[in-house]
Formats: sequence, structure tokens, C-alpha cells
Amino acid sequence: MSETTIALLAGFIGFLLGISGLIAVRASQRRRHFLADVQEPTLPEGTAEILAALGLAYVVVDGVDGVVKASPAAYAYGLVRGHTVVHDELLEMVRSTRRNGVVEERRLELSRGQLQRGSIVLDMRVVTIADEYILLLADDQTEIVRAQSIRNDFVANVSHELKTPVGAVSLLSEAIEDAAEDQDAVRHFAASLQRESARLSAMVQDIIELSRLQGTDVVAKGTAVDVNRTVQEAVERSRLAAESRNISLKVGGHVQIPVFGDPDMLVTAVRNLIDNAVRYSPEDTRVGVGLRERGGMVQVTVTDQGPGISDAEQDRIFERFYRVDSARSRQTGGTGLGLSIVKHVMAQHGGEVSVWSQPGRGSTFTLLLPPMDDPEDQAEPASGGQRDDRVEERA
Repeated sequence: MSETTIALLAGFIGFLLGISGLIAVRASQRRRHFLADVQEPTLPEGTAEILAALGLAYVVVDGVDGVVKASPAAYAYGLVRGHTVVHDELLEMVRSTRRNGVVEERRLELSRGQLQRGSIVLDMRVVTIADEYILLLADDQTEIVRAQSIRNDFVANVSHELKTPVGAVSLLSEAIEDAAEDQDAVRHFAASLQRESARLSAMVQDIIELSRLQGTDVVAKGTAVDVNRTVQEAVERSRLAAESRNISLKVGGHVQIPVFGDPDMLVTAVRNLIDNAVRYSPEDTRVGVGLRERGGMVQVTVTDQGPGISDAEQDRIFERFYRVDSARSRQTGGTGLGLSIVKHVMAQHGGEVSVWSQPGRGSTFTLLLPPMDDPEDQAEPASGGQRDDRVEERA
């Protein structure tokens, strides 16, 4: 084959390759133009504004359950992570709505966050808002459900706790009537009746006190409170009970700064701690009450020489009607509401109550209250741990 023929053949092949490349480029351009003309599905006009006005957490998913839009609350509640709906229960509701075309409504308790250590109660409503989109609306009911649960538990506990002394009063009155001719038996039953009546009266008083505290607005009705006077008044109210068991009440320390709050509520909190200390301390011992300014806070401590509280029990002693030793509480007249009242008072005043205790070494309860003003350089430096300071106060 001659060189001319080879050159012509190579040119023809190059021409064909050029034509093929041009055709491919034109086809690619037409395809890109076609894809550009296909619009992505969008939410109906005004949907975003309506969702924002609802004030609820919301999630919008597409036809393959991908998250198209979600509110910040939906992420905060742990419903969405990235572009994925987290919970299978929600996906089940979405698919049911997509399949049947009906609105799904359900109350769900879902785990919250990646660690799944908390839960949230949501009223969920799932509806179709366009051909390809499903809307999930979430209304947080966690606090409402918790309040209802607390109320129901409280009513049940009150009913149970009141039933025991009321029943005892009824039985003892019948026993006195049956033993009318036996003076010794009458005196015995009358003494028991008096104890149960006192216990019933104390419980009713504590219930009334707790209800009153829950209805008090400390922010609106509070005033400057001298904690020294508060402690002194609480000690005086508890002195008679202490003297009846030969228990001395020792008060030490002084604070210069006042706190903002309700003086009667604070007296009630401190008195409840002192009454508990007297009730559970052996006779011929002492109960110490200390005041100090520490870390910019006003601190009140009440120390007893009682049997102490185990670590497992310390997590529950502030629950309503919880008693470490139910049998001893019946003997001493405890209602199981005192520490719950203390905790509630501290919450109302922006403070806290804590306990240090060991079996056989007694207990120290500590109240921490924020001062009315922020004094400079008045707080003592926090040297050492809390346990060491309290042990030092007990000495």
C-alpha cells in the first residue's frame, strides 16, 4: 500500500473520530439542558410561614422518607439527625399516612439525644401537604405529663398515708369503748389515740403547708430576709421538742448578707431540718445549727447524731412520703413530707438542699441560698472538700 493511500485512510479515520466526538458532546449538552429544565419538587407557597406560625416542632419528609425541612426544635427533641428521621415509630406513622392518605395522630414517648438517657413525650400529628411530602407536627407534652403523674402520685400517697392514722383512731376509739370498765386499758388506748391524733394532725398540717408553698410566688412577694433571725426563730420553735428528749440545740456562726425570699417559708425549711434532727437523734445528745457565707452563698447546716443514712437512701429522702425507716417514723411521728417541703422551698428561692451522711456517724443537711446582693470579697475561700468542712462542723 502506498504512502498516499495510508495518509488518506488515516485522515478518514481521524475525520470519523472527530464527528463521533462532536456528536457525543452535543448529546451531553442536550442531556444537561434537559436535566436543568426538570424542576425539583418544592413545598407549596406559604408553607414555611405557616409552619413557623404554628409554634410547634415540625419535620417535612419526601417520598423516600428523606428530611426536606425541619425546625430547630425537631433537632433539639432528637427527632432528626442530619437528613434522617431517627425514630422508627415516626417512620411508621409517615408510611401509614402515605399509604392510606389519612391523618395519623398518636402520643409517643421517645428517647432523646444520641445517648438515649432521657425521654420526651410528644403528641404527634402526621398529614400529607403535597403529592410527595408528609408533614410531622410534634407538640411537647413532657412537662404536662410529668405534672399529672406527680399530682396523681401525690393524691394516691396522701390517701394511703391518711388511711393508716384515721383507721387507727377509729380502732382505738372502739377499743376504749369496749374497755370502759378497765381504767388501765382505757389509759393505754387513750395514750395511743393521742399519738395517732397528733400524727394525723401533723400530716394534715404538712399537706396544707406544702399546698401553700406551691401557691406562693416568691419573686412577686419576696423581701430581704435576715437569715440569722430566721435560724433563731426556727430553733425556738423546735426547742420544746428538743428539751423533751434532753437534746441541746447549739447555734454557731453569723452571716452579714441578707437573702431575698419569703421569711415564713425559710423558717419552715430550717425548722423541718431541726425537727428531723431532733426526732432521729438519741436522747442526751445535741443538734448543731451553723451559719456561714461560703463561695458567695449563704449556707445553713443542721447536724445530728442520729443513725445516719446509707448512700442508696440519700437519693430518695427528698421524695414525698418517703421514709428511711417506716417503723421508726411511726414511733417518732414523722410524716415523710418534711424534707420534700425543704426541697420545694429551696427551689422557690433559687437555692438547693444537700445531705452528707454515713451510717453510724449521723447526718448533716446543708441549705445554700443566693444572697440578695453580690458582695465583694465576703465569701470565705473554698479550701478542702465539702465532706471535710461538714465533718469539721460536726466536731
